[in-house]
Amino acid sequence: MVEFQQSPDANTVNVHFSRADTTIIEKDSLQISQETQVTKELEKDAPPVHVTDRIFFIDLANKQQTTIPLQIFELEDLEELHLEKNLIESIPGDIHHLKKVKVLYLNENYIQDICEELGELKYLQSLDLSSNPLSYSSLHIISKLQALRQLRLYDVNLDEFPVEICKCLHHVELLGLSGNNLKYLPKEMVNLRKLKEIYLQKNRFESFPLELCHLLNLQIIDLEQNLVSFVPEETVSLTNLVKLFLAFNNLLSVPDTLHHCRRLTVLDLSNNLLRRLPPNFKQLTEMNELGLSGNNLEKFPRQICHWMSLCLVYLKNTGLQVLPSSFTRLTCIKILDLSENFFDEFPKEICAMENLEILSLDDNQICEIPPEVTGLSNLKCLGLTGNRFSVFPEEVFLLQSLEKLYLGQDKGIKFMTLPRDISKLQNLKELYLENNCLEYLPPSIGLLSNLEIVDCHNNLLKELPDSICQVQGLQRLLVQNNQLFQLPENLDNLQKLQLVLLDGNPMTDPPIEVCSQGNLAMWEYLREKRHQKAKATKIQAWWRGQMVRKGLGIFAELQKLLKKGKKDKKGKEKGKEKPGKGAKGKK
Repeated sequence: MVEFQQSPDANTVNVHFSRADTTIIEKDSLQISQETQVTKELEKDAPPVHVTDRIFFIDLANKQQTTIPLQIFELEDLEELHLEKNLIESIPGDIHHLKKVKVLYLNENYIQDICEELGELKYLQSLDLSSNPLSYSSLHIISKLQALRQLRLYDVNLDEFPVEICKCLHHVELLGLSGNNLKYLPKEMVNLRKLKEIYLQKNRFESFPLELCHLLNLQIIDLEQNLVSFVPEETVSLTNLVKLFLAFNNLLSVPDTLHHCRRLTVLDLSNNLLRRLPPNFKQLTEMNELGLSGNNLEKFPRQICHWMSLCLVYLKNTGLQVLPSSFTRLTCIKILDLSENFFDEFPKEICAMENLEILSLDDNQICEIPPEVTGLSNLKCLGLTGNRFSVFPEEVFLLQSLEKLYLGQDKGIKFMTLPRDISKLQNLKELYLENNCLEYLPPSIGLLSNLEIVDCHNNLLKELPDSICQVQGLQRLLVQNNQLFQLPENLDNLQKLQLVLLDGNPMTDPPIEVCSQGNLAMWEYLREKRHQKAKATKIQAWWRGQMVRKGLGIFAELQKLLKKGKKDKKGKEKGKEKPGKGAKGKK
């Protein structure tokens, strides 16, 4: 099944809304030739190195550091320092020596108090203290960093945002406060007039913070996973808004005034209580991504058919049964999620979408696929798990560009066979056929040279074709809970094969106890088996050669000779009995 939200299932496809902000951003290209050498010296806790060139960038992330190495404070020209994911408990006062540092990442450590000297870094522009047990009383020091442009305080157990920061940091453009306990923002937030991005995901907001409506430069607002039930009409002032994330809240409606946010390109309203979209939303013609999954819509929102630039559409579990004919206008769509709805036919409205790359129709009531599906000439991923096909839908073989195919049948009729024409999908990389009644895989599966994953768990497979050993790119073979008792003898020749799951099979060759030890044990068993087989063949060939040298002919003739010899012997034994009887009679 194709998933378009984050899922722990390793066999699903994860497709997410893009996020402009992450806790760890990519490092820029400030490194110079001496960076690697200095970093290695610091990792070894060696004495201070003599630096002949200027050092701008140091990365000591995830190095099990318990303190900030003292050598770092001698690098007066350092501009970017990464110390995230360590075991650091405090920031030493010597931090003030880094007078030119602009980027400082200390997230995911054990820091409780922020030292006063940190406030002396007057050139600091980006600070990340996320995922530290920070004391609220020391947060006021951040307000002294008046050059700060980006501040990230994710997961620091904040109950309220410090007013001092709002009053003093007039140049902040990005503010990350996700994963805290915030219920409101201070009214002093209006001082952050240059703020462009704010991330408030996973807090306790019950309504959209009105303070944000005064920040006219805002471009990204993330309020996902809160308790928001109301969005005020004052959002009309956010004319520069580009991305708005309101998924996983308690919204019954959104204000029609949002249509004035004409620059809006991403809108995620998934998993709320919406029944419809405001009529004037059709004016949001710059829309590129829309998330409405998990809302019980009364009918298909036709407003979106006016969004000609739309590329990503998420309509999972929305109660839809049909698509309007006007949906065909949306020729730019690349990702379309219509899973967990009530479609009893494959929507023909999407068959002409040449740009469509990912399509999920899992868990509907579809019985067949129309031949018009061949119009999806660029489709790479197709999810059809859990529908009502009576036979395997061979129309999928028309999709020559397909790379991932999901046809597990956890619902509906089970497939008994996999057609040999599966070999037509020469670009196929991942094949998911779990929860069916397949007894065999066709030998033609060995012709899928690009195949990387085969998932056939919960079937009735009795054996795997030897041809699967020809799929040199195979990485995962998931065949647990079948009726397999042996593996193809050359399976260990697949050098890229990393994972083989055989649980729930009556394995005897290799035995279950060998299979439970993992790939290396199984490959050793298969190699030894081939060795013994080759040895037996060699002995048999030697024996045949010996017989030929003795003038007993080829092996086949030798077998006849042996049989003839047995018959002759029986005849002689019978012949000996007759004279004996005659002699006795004369007496």
